[in-house]
Amino acid sequence: VQLVESGGGLVQPGGSLRLSCAASGFTFSSYGMRWYRQSPGEERELVAAITNTGGSTNYADYVKGRFAISRDNAKNTVYLQMNSLKPEDTAVYYCNTFAYGMHYWGKGTLVTVSS
Repeated sequence: VQLVESGGGLVQPGGSLRLSCAASGFTFSSYGMRWYRQSPGEERELVAAITNTGGSTNYADYVKGRFAISRDNAKNTVYLQMNSLKPEDTAVYYCNTFAYGMHYWGKGTLVTVSS
């Protein structure tokens, strides 16, 4: 199982970014996917989740209405559209799945929100 995140970078407050996570090594369309984030000195926290079909999504309260998770099962990719970004959204964002009885993580992509 391999998860590779991309799309992070430096953005001004109020801006937008779209993160991507390319998955391989497992039957992507059979598993739910999640985005987590971790800020320096903080615990890793769940940001958003999506079911295997994309039919249901869930969000942390602090991103509701600003972030949107989606997936393209034909491309084995999950996305996180982030709008109205705030400085407190600065973190390393990780892609995650629970498959074959284990959690799998990507290496993360850094998002920095700063003027």
